[in-house]
Amino acid sequence: MLKFSLFLLHFLFTISSSSTIIPLPSTLRASDTNQSWSSPNSSFSLSFVAITPSSFVLAITYNAGDVIVWSATNNATGDALVVDSGGSLNLLNNGALRLVNGSGPVVWDSDTADTGVSHASIDDSGNFRLLDNQSFSLWSSFENPTDTLVPSQNFTFGKILRSGFYSLSVDRSGNLSLKWNGTVEYWNLGFNSSINGNLSSPRFMLRSNGILVGLDSSFPGGMVNMAFSTDYGEGNGVFRFLRMDGDGNLRIYSISGNDGAGNMTPTWAAVTDQCRVFGFCGDMGVCRYGDSNPVCGCPSQNFEPVDVNDGRKGCRRKVELEDCPGDVSVLQLEHTEFLTYPPEVSEQTFIVGIVACRSNCLQSDSCIASTLVADGSGFCYMKTPGFVSGYQGEVVPSTSFVKVCGQAVPNPPLYRDTSGKDKDSRLRVMVVVVVVLAILLALVAIMIGFWCWFYRGSEKSGHISAKYELVDYASGAPVKFSYKELQQSTKGFSEKLGEGGFGVVYKGTLANRMVVAVKQLEGIEQGEMQFRMEVATISSTHHLNLVRLVGFCSEGRHRLLVYEFLRHGSLDKFLFTLKESLNWEKRFNIALGTARGITYLHEECRDCIIHCDIKPENILLDEVDTAKVSDFGLAKLMNPKDTKYLSLASIRGTRGYLAPEWLANLPVTSKCDVYSYGMVLLEIVSGRRNFEVSPETDSKKFSLWAYSEFEKGNVEAIVDKRLEEVDSEQVVRAILVSFWCIQEQPTQRPTMGKVVQMLEGVVDIERPPAPKPVAEVWNGGATMTVDSNASALSTNATSTRAPSSSPSFMNIRVSPPRSQRGTVKESS
Repeated sequence: MLKFSLFLLHFLFTISSSSTIIPLPSTLRASDTNQSWSSPNSSFSLSFVAITPSSFVLAITYNAGDVIVWSATNNATGDALVVDSGGSLNLLNNGALRLVNGSGPVVWDSDTADTGVSHASIDDSGNFRLLDNQSFSLWSSFENPTDTLVPSQNFTFGKILRSGFYSLSVDRSGNLSLKWNGTVEYWNLGFNSSINGNLSSPRFMLRSNGILVGLDSSFPGGMVNMAFSTDYGEGNGVFRFLRMDGDGNLRIYSISGNDGAGNMTPTWAAVTDQCRVFGFCGDMGVCRYGDSNPVCGCPSQNFEPVDVNDGRKGCRRKVELEDCPGDVSVLQLEHTEFLTYPPEVSEQTFIVGIVACRSNCLQSDSCIASTLVADGSGFCYMKTPGFVSGYQGEVVPSTSFVKVCGQAVPNPPLYRDTSGKDKDSRLRVMVVVVVVLAILLALVAIMIGFWCWFYRGSEKSGHISAKYELVDYASGAPVKFSYKELQQSTKGFSEKLGEGGFGVVYKGTLANRMVVAVKQLEGIEQGEMQFRMEVATISSTHHLNLVRLVGFCSEGRHRLLVYEFLRHGSLDKFLFTLKESLNWEKRFNIALGTARGITYLHEECRDCIIHCDIKPENILLDEVDTAKVSDFGLAKLMNPKDTKYLSLASIRGTRGYLAPEWLANLPVTSKCDVYSYGMVLLEIVSGRRNFEVSPETDSKKFSLWAYSEFEKGNVEAIVDKRLEEVDSEQVVRAILVSFWCIQEQPTQRPTMGKVVQMLEGVVDIERPPAPKPVAEVWNGGATMTVDSNASALSTNATSTRAPSSSPSFMNIRVSPPRSQRGTVKESS
């Protein structure tokens, strides 16, 4: 009997399958640092970890204490529970697992007393469990996560990762979100934006190869969303884990088997721009970048840090607003945004100009700050007392205002140091700096004197002065980058995103961790000053449906433009490449958004901007599939002489989208963009290239075949077969608008403003005439042809304008369909 008992005890402490068994009762003591409950392969251990010589936390660690993947925490705050050297973890005979302090009180309890627990185990995946006789789990560390997830650990609805004020959770719609204080959602990764309602089992899991994957059993295929670490799939000896960090960011970390203790490398971050984490710099704190790292400061010298040793604790007014009635002023902060996320966006949002945004806040007793977003929306966000989180930087296009007592005293160009360094040390440094600067200034003055003596009045000096003269444009001007900076940010132009008629586009990451698209322009012959003036014109356009220009480079022969990076890429891959296409609602919103963006370029800018290359490849989609038009304004950069007549050699359009007047050498107007947009609109409906011919289209160009099918009432033949549900009225409206846009005569085409009204259903639409093929007789004998790769163009057309026959678009009418297929009657 004794031998059997010893054998059973030995068995319980050895490997059972891939887990180590811990019998009842068992104890771990904080005073014994060598004591632990380890997994069979010793990768994971449950033990006490010393944070000071006399304080300890109970934790599951990886690789002999390198990484804490679970700890006993306060469920409300997420803070780790600390015990003294007399503390212990007791697995009792009644199945309770309790953490007690040396003085005796229970600090933490698993709440499993008298539930049938027969033993505990820890396996090679790092999961510590309390099990019954049938090995059914009654409590586990995987089901009670703290701030970290390891591979194979499910993260489902109801679970939360916490770190200070920040938390990560999954809701029933399958949305993985980061929140500040449980209320302000500043980041999310949804399963699928088209999913509405509850999913049956939404969950996320980090795989060992570095892929964060979203899963749901009710979704076709099970897998619905993924995020990749930069080293995913590399090496068998790499351990990766997901952690909710105390700075509010969610990151994937990697540890190589060859690394020493603490060598963790972040390989993915949810928020690529750390300053966009709500509350990162505390209440009334403003985040900006010093070198490449975010630093915290105060909005102005009317504020002071709450803690000079920790800038992340925020700022406070030196004099509170209620202490200076009648003496309140407003400080204007350029390139500054007070972050606003739902549910804050409510009645405190207005559509006003910059003056009204400032004055409304000044006159409102409940407003302490406001932000005007320079994205073309005109939104002004009013911030009320509670919590205000700021972001300032050259790439931030917004203007903000903050109330202060008395006279507003702005900050110097850089924030004051709030790290708590010794004042005498800083004074000595300042003295040395002043002396060095004085010497340098003296040397510079001497050199300038010699230069003026030898070169004054020469043509060379005038040329150099003009070359480096800076033109100061309005606020929101693009940032000028050096070629070396962009070469470094793109890793030597190694990650190619695409290539078009204007040059190659590369992915890059700026010093502030903003991801951008860098376009290397080809064929630019202008001087630096003219190029910068054209770039300034492009950057002055701000609209929700236009890609934002961040900056530029004009250095020697190098001409580059830096744009915001749009994660979902261009529209063409969703229409022609991917098996899973966009649904009709998204397609119609993309068509409408694109039309609004082009309307802004044609009719709402100070100078009309003709795009000249509207096509799906130049329509980009952001995270929520909002359409943004790119490459606008580049045609003028390519043709600096600003002539209304462009030669055939200068054509940079794309096959299938060129308006007939391009090929006939007629004046190029905004109606060229209307023609191209019509072709794109037809492709959005059909999911097919308009220049493709096939037996299905009777060997006709698709646009001509589509019109004949529409005349027959066969709308279904035109619509993309991948679309399961469509709004028949919107489909008919879009098809009619596309036929109006691709009319041969420019005068017959509507303006883009009218196109928006037609798509929105504001005006009625009449039946359009049949479109004519591009390669046909023009004005009695001239023919135009385009070769297969659209690189060579030929014409024998004369340069006479075709006769005008412009219909009235004020009474355009959409007639009701004859059947459920969306057939259109002719208007009377």
